[in-house]
Amino acid sequence: MSTARVFDEYSERYDSWYDRHLPIALSEYYAVRQAVGSMGWPCLEVGVGSGWFASRLGCLVGVDPSLGMLSLARDKGLEAVMGRGERLPIASGSVSIVLLIVTLCFVDDPLTVFREAFRVLVDGGVLVACIVPRESEWGRYYRMLGAEGHVFYRHARFYSVEEVVDLGRSVGFVAESVTATLSYPPGVNERVEEPVEYSGVEGFACVRFRKGALPNL
Repeated sequence: MSTARVFDEYSERYDSWYDRHLPIALSEYYAVRQAVGSMGWPCLEVGVGSGWFASRLGCLVGVDPSLGMLSLARDKGLEAVMGRGERLPIASGSVSIVLLIVTLCFVDDPLTVFREAFRVLVDGGVLVACIVPRESEWGRYYRMLGAEGHVFYRHARFYSVEEVVDLGRSVGFVAESVTATLSYPPGVNERVEEPVEYSGVEGFACVRFRKGALPNL
């Protein structure tokens, strides 16, 4: 079964995760929001899913290959269109922000996704790529679930922050910062955390890239 079909079949289950784990979701949202900063719109989320993040960030355009997810995103008021990160149905140089929020782990070709993000961004535009770092306790936990046959995580490939930075740089992006959250391990009482600079242990990290800028990372 393809990843898109999995998300079609289990879209409601996916979306309900945010209600069942709201402290984690809010912690991740605050990290994304800080990573995005005050950069202007228009904004595009690639792999928009059910639109939970995009709708809260005011990122009104999303792309996803899953019809089930697109339906949920549209219910949240988003302009959600079918497409894949490897071939975005978006004009070159037309958006100021691209978001990849736990998307890279489910795409077939992450390097092409970065190239497409670079293409659609205006000069000086921002890409925020958020992952569950492979080396974190959360990364190890999700990989264990995947090995046990979890409906979503068995299809996921996890990356390190360094690998994501290298992917971005390889297509011309400049890495500016890494914002993170989830300092506690899975299985403890969930709580909302303020974002911090990535230290190498957090379970959710957002790398902020810019298209054409002087590096500070």
